[in-house]
Amino acid sequence: MAAASSVSSPTFCLAGRVAIITGSSRGIGRAIAIHLAERGARIVVNYTTSSVEADKVAAAITANRPKNDDSEDVKSPRVIVVKADISEPSQVKSLFDEAERVFESPVHILVNSAAIADPNHSSLSDTSVELFDRIISVNTRGAFLCAREAANRLKRGGGGRIILLSTTLVQSLHPHYGSYTASKAAVEAMAKILAKELKGTHITVNCVSPGAVATDMFFTGVSDEIVEKVKSLNLFGRIGETKDIAPVVGFLASDAGEWINGQVIIANGGSL
Repeated sequence: MAAASSVSSPTFCLAGRVAIITGSSRGIGRAIAIHLAERGARIVVNYTTSSVEADKVAAAITANRPKNDDSEDVKSPRVIVVKADISEPSQVKSLFDEAERVFESPVHILVNSAAIADPNHSSLSDTSVELFDRIISVNTRGAFLCAREAANRLKRGGGGRIILLSTTLVQSLHPHYGSYTASKAAVEAMAKILAKELKGTHITVNCVSPGAVATDMFFTGVSDEIVEKVKSLNLFGRIGETKDIAPVVGFLASDAGEWINGQVIIANGGSL
């Protein structure tokens, strides 16, 4: 007998659930949006600057819809694209408002993937206040605003998931990533506290902490020599790929992941 697909398996199926994925026009967020859609979720693709890339993600999700899909009204949208700067409270509220309006449902899943980093990999002593503030604004304030909105608006009683993306730099504490690492360390602390504060709601809160992943953010300002060094320190001898991270998020978003709560899940292939 063939194994059940992830969509048909009850514990992994996300059919009918609404998922907002911030920063999903590219990189890890893009892979997560497509993966959750493959599991049946209705997707909100969020972007700040790249509408063309966001539309491409939506098109890919729409194109992958099974022709014989009778699990839901085939006329209903599977995906919408919403522009929102997650560092702005009013825009975060509008992001949730639009999801609820179009899908006529409360949001079930928030995945906060939007983030920025220092492209020059400055030491802390050389980091400008303006750059530091911007990184904190998007990565930490943005995660707070999205998580706060989700905590107040996600479906309660089962299926509610808040998943915040962090980084294994919080554990490794590499030089020249100080601002980015600090911004994500705060996110991990917030996730653990929020999980406790949501006791009794059946909304789970977790972080997924990737290592180096082959995205534009990782490669910007990084020499070939450093890339090779990162590969050599990984037990698989390679840089991570977005497809390595998306299924981890998919598991946490599903019913199968309900017993994991208030945790930081490291997904780095065993980097040393």
